[in-house]
Amino acid sequence: MDFLGGMWLYPLLGAIAGILAGLLGIGGGLVLVGALAWLLPLQGVPKEAAMHAALASSLASIVLTAASSARAHSRRGSVLWPTVKWMVPGLLLGGWLGSGFAVKLDDGALRWIVAGYCVIAALQLLFGKNGHGSGGEHAPAPTGLPISSAAAGIGAVSAVVGIGGGSMTVPLLVWRGVAPVRAVGTSSACGVAIGLSSALGYALHAPAGALPQHAVGYVYLPAAIGVAIASVLAAPYGTRLAHKLSGLALKRVFAAFLLAMALMIGLGG
Repeated sequence: MDFLGGMWLYPLLGAIAGILAGLLGIGGGLVLVGALAWLLPLQGVPKEAAMHAALASSLASIVLTAASSARAHSRRGSVLWPTVKWMVPGLLLGGWLGSGFAVKLDDGALRWIVAGYCVIAALQLLFGKNGHGSGGEHAPAPTGLPISSAAAGIGAVSAVVGIGGGSMTVPLLVWRGVAPVRAVGTSSACGVAIGLSSALGYALHAPAGALPQHAVGYVYLPAAIGVAIASVLAAPYGTRLAHKLSGLALKRVFAAFLLAMALMIGLGG
């Protein structure tokens, strides 16, 4: 597949990821990582660098996607900005350290780590219970060093598996008494910090000449830009579909999809 011939696939991937994020709130990043790990070698990216490039490009695209989502949630008063302020330092540190750690791993190790996280996300969809936030809409925003420390772990794991952290941030905030709608909105704002720090880490920690062209470090720019623009445009449609389709059925189908993707990623090296 030549460079121009494959360019249309990035917006398509972005649209799929955006719709999934709108439907389920999680999973878009994992879909991107799996698809990009398969697609990028066809675009001239060395196979041994494909997983690193997939993670970096997914995280770079998350910056714009998360910012758009956070803006929409903020307009509805669903972002707890005091919590975001306490979490951002930990997220930035964790994202930077996580990307630095991931760059030192070989392609095979990264594939199995991402595959393992796909399995965890699938199990969460299948068996996780939807929290209701014990404090309701007027619960105080979680703040303090404990939430900052947890954020560092969320940032590090997100950087290694190429996601915006929603599958960890939302359950944490709900456990702390935050209403789910506010947990999702706050998580979106946190995703901007994760994407920025992690993508910057993959760009600056990468060895010289990591990718042949059209890249900054491990961030493959055509993929990151194409995915980001399309996902921002597609996410509202996913949100609309979420109100029309069975949430339980969607979760089961997507969980099965994630399990299949885990096998594909793990055995694809």
